[in-house]
Amino acid sequence: MATAIRIVGFGKPGLTLPALVLADVCVLLAFFATARDSIQAAGGQSSLGELTLAEQIRLSLSILWRIVLVIIIATLATAAVGFASFAPHLLWGLDGMAFDQGADLGRLWSAAIAALVLMIIVNAEGNGGRVALFAAAKDLGRHALWLGVAVLALGAINVALGYGQQFVRTVIWQFWQTSEVGQPIKNLVYVVFIFSFAMLRLWITLSILTFGLKQSYARG
Repeated sequence: MATAIRIVGFGKPGLTLPALVLADVCVLLAFFATARDSIQAAGGQSSLGELTLAEQIRLSLSILWRIVLVIIIATLATAAVGFASFAPHLLWGLDGMAFDQGADLGRLWSAAIAALVLMIIVNAEGNGGRVALFAAAKDLGRHALWLGVAVLALGAINVALGYGQQFVRTVIWQFWQTSEVGQPIKNLVYVVFIFSFAMLRLWITLSILTFGLKQSYARG
């Protein structure tokens, strides 16, 4: 859904903001599903699978506005200290958990946002579904050593994955220029391309972060 919404909203000024909000909600729902599987694969327990779709959407919206607030504050602060050219890349921090963005530091920022979202989810599970940003940030600080290492590793992988995605994108573009297949097939290839990299990026993100969190718990 996030992939389809992004494609529909691309290049349409009136749809850009609504499409981005809906796509980010879908990314968070995909994040929940992947987090549940990653936590269980790491030997932990998760109640995310017990939530109904309506409950997951409400939780997504609760997380979304808090994360957006963090991103806006970070963007304004970055611009204020003299990095105005880079600051806009921070706005794509949540979107970058699944989809590629154009700056290497932005990819590292998305890894940090993913770690914060994971801690919000873990904290909410222990508090009856109540989202608490400051409590999650405190938990993030408590696990800062191992999650910090995980974020750095994930950022480096995201950078490599971004260049890999750019290479595949170039190959697809050349295919479009030389192939005689119809436009529907070309569109399908592009959708599969975006979707595949989004799922790969999300799976890698949760695998690394849950491993780091598990190591933090195991080593006190």
